Amino acid sequence: MKLDSVSKKLIGEDDERAVSPVIGVILMVAITVILAAVIAAFVLDMGDMGETAPTASFEWEQNGDEVTITHTGGDSLDLSDITVEDDDGETHSGTDHWNEDSGEISAGDTHTTDDPADGVVQIIWEADDGSSQILDDYEVN
Repeated sequence: MKLDSVSKKLIGEDDERAVSPVIGVILMVAITVILAAVIAAFVLDMGDMGETAPTASFEWEQNGDEVTITHTGGDSLDLSDITVEDDDGETHSGTDHWNEDSGEISAGDTHTTDDPADGVVQIIWEADDGSSQILDDYEVN
C-alpha cells in the first residue's frame, strides 16, 4: 500500500520523470564552462586589444609666431606614425618637419611649427590598423 500512495503522487511516466533535472544540470555545466572561457580570455589577454599607443612626453615653447615642440622622454616614435595638426586643419607629417634623419624621434628631438592658428596644436599618433590617439596638445595664444 505504501508503494501505491507514492506512485500516485508522482506525475508522468516512469521514463519521463528524470528529464527536467538532467536538462537543468546540463545547462548549469554549460553556463559554467562559458563563464570560465570568458574570464580566461580576459585574464590571459587572449582578446585582440589592438596596438597600444606609445608613451612620450613633450615640452612646448611659443616664441612669437613659432611653436617649438621638444620630445623630452618616453618611447621613441616612428616619424611615419606622427602628425602635428593645428585648428586650421594644417598638418605636418613627422617625416617632413622633425629635425631627425633616423626615421624616429627620441628625447631631445625638436619640431618647429611656423605661424600655427590660434587654438590647439596636437601631436597625433596613428597605428597601422588606422586607429589614432592624441599624444599631447598645446593651446596657442
